[in-house]
Amino acid sequence: MVRLMLMLFAVIGTTLMGVAVVAVLTMRFDATAMPLIAAAAAGFVVAIPVSWMVARALTTVARR
Repeated sequence: MVRLMLMLFAVIGTTLMGVAVVAVLTMRFDATAMPLIAAAAAGFVVAIPVSWMVARALTTVARR
């Protein structure tokens, strides 16, 4: 399941980081780079448990 999670993380992490960065840019917090870096880091951290939950759900469905 860890291998599946890591493969999913590549897609889910990129997506969540991109969404967070776009949200920061639309809120016009672009005076410094710190909000962009924080948004990308937050997306990275949130993507870890999300990838784990998606991998667990996929393996549970596959076992049925």
